[in-house]
Amino acid sequence: MQTSVVGPSASMGLPASDQRFRELLESLPRVAVQGYDSQRRVIYWNEASERLYGFSEQEARGRCLEALLIPDEMADIVVDAHHAWVNHGTQIPASELELKHKSGAPVPVFSHHVMLGERSDNPLMFCIDIDLAGERKVQRELDYMTRFDPLTELPNRQTFETELENMLGECQRHGDTLMVLFLDIDHFTEINDTQGYEMGDLVIRSVASRLQGFQRSQDLLSRFGGDEFVMAMPRLDYESDALSVVERIREDFQRPFQIEGRELLLRLSIGVSLYPENGNDAPELVRNADVAKHRAKQAGRDGYQFFNQEVRDAMLHQHHLAGRLQTLLSEDGGGELFLHFQPQVAARSERIESVEALMRWHAPEGPIPPTDFIKVAERTNLIERLGDWVIRQACRQQAEWHAMGIKGYRIDINISGRQAINSDVFQRLEACVAEYGLTPRDIGIELTENVLIDADVKVRDSLRALHDRGYKIAIDDFGTGYSSMSYLKMLPVTALKIDRSFVIECAQEPKDRAIMEATVFLGHRLGLEVVAEGVENIQQLELLREMRCDLIQGYYFYKPMAAADIQRLLSGGNNPPHPGAHRPSSDPTSASNGCH
Repeated sequence: MQTSVVGPSASMGLPASDQRFRELLESLPRVAVQGYDSQRRVIYWNEASERLYGFSEQEARGRCLEALLIPDEMADIVVDAHHAWVNHGTQIPASELELKHKSGAPVPVFSHHVMLGERSDNPLMFCIDIDLAGERKVQRELDYMTRFDPLTELPNRQTFETELENMLGECQRHGDTLMVLFLDIDHFTEINDTQGYEMGDLVIRSVASRLQGFQRSQDLLSRFGGDEFVMAMPRLDYESDALSVVERIREDFQRPFQIEGRELLLRLSIGVSLYPENGNDAPELVRNADVAKHRAKQAGRDGYQFFNQEVRDAMLHQHHLAGRLQTLLSEDGGGELFLHFQPQVAARSERIESVEALMRWHAPEGPIPPTDFIKVAERTNLIERLGDWVIRQACRQQAEWHAMGIKGYRIDINISGRQAINSDVFQRLEACVAEYGLTPRDIGIELTENVLIDADVKVRDSLRALHDRGYKIAIDDFGTGYSSMSYLKMLPVTALKIDRSFVIECAQEPKDRAIMEATVFLGHRLGLEVVAEGVENIQQLELLREMRCDLIQGYYFYKPMAAADIQRLLSGGNNPPHPGAHRPSSDPTSASNGCH
């Protein structure tokens, strides 16, 4: 049988359809086309085939298909398929194949087959191959992107949880334990905000690299996104083993990171869950480690917490409170949120001078302590709405008292740190005061010293403007924050409130008494009013009088009261109470808790 290369010169005398087909082949320079005779020997080999398979036309011509392009394991299949087509008319379907390059490397193609002269003595088979290497590369890249984090090249969350499920199956079969660590970089957003996202990316990579140093061959490490990493470590027999791993990681993070010529000290908050004690599947173990991590952050960051059911129940309770609180704020308190007021009395005359507004939540199942719902509000970004609600309620109450002829008693409002970051809160305060026809003498504000010290220039300027217009501004819980005395001369404040922790033990603890004496002396030298919180007995009161403290706030004189109760007290002439009339109780709202 004669073998020839199909081309224009070989097309004379052939049917018009065959001629058009060959002309079509010549017009497809980017599609690899090969022609084979009835013995599967090459009779046509275009330039695209040369590029795809590495054989020149001269090298390929006359060689058999199965010896040229077909991998050994496919050779018999290809020969049988060709025989079936030639002898029985069974066409070879188009399909994706992995053929062979001249170098031996695999060549992925989509191959379509056409038979010319099918019923003649010399049927010709043409293979039309489209290179899939680029598509396969894109597919591999897409697969990589769906399974790995592009920044750190660590497995992503989906991949991690899939591999963790497989690992848990092994642990179950062999009776092994497993630890999941949920790690979060403390204050990472500050790095992005102050040093830029490029530095943030470098920090993420550096942390990933350092954590990989703790990864054993059987361990899993993943970046879940943002600044969160999760590790799974099987075959840790006891909680003490898990604890030693956590401590080693924390100890290693005491070493500063050297990034782009800068020295950065990074800290982690770590949550730990254990299999099988804290969960039986990957999502539950990861979720519980995350819950424990959140508790570590709440405890002050740069720490760790192990998950337990109590932690989970507390988190669920807080989530429930947040949802209810959001609903109540949308309903202007919903009949459950109230302000109570605790008088501040002159130390000598015992006359009420002002009152502090304190949040109370009277839920159907009983009172919810401010220590619970204030923290929930701060963590869920409800604190600004809650603070604005307090401002409006206090202004409304003051306006009602004025309408009844009760005047001369300032209502002090706590401004939270989250509120103070946004200096617009002071504009809203002034707008609300004006809306209810009040003056700066009617409403005062209290902020913790940490908030004042951390305040930016815009916030301080806003506070100075309030101060200049006559608003009273007190530093609350004085002595429990930075206590940097140099700031006092810079801050626009009018009063210091000594924290109750110093007052409680002042009669027995000489150091607490010394701190109080120094605070009163310092406050007076700076022209500030000094208020003592948490006064509960006559001994504390007498000491404070000796120190010439100006105002007293606490259960010895008055507990926080509902608006109607204090209204009766003020409208009755503001007579000094009988000493010790109100004693401390076990009421969870007994502490002076406002919206801060």
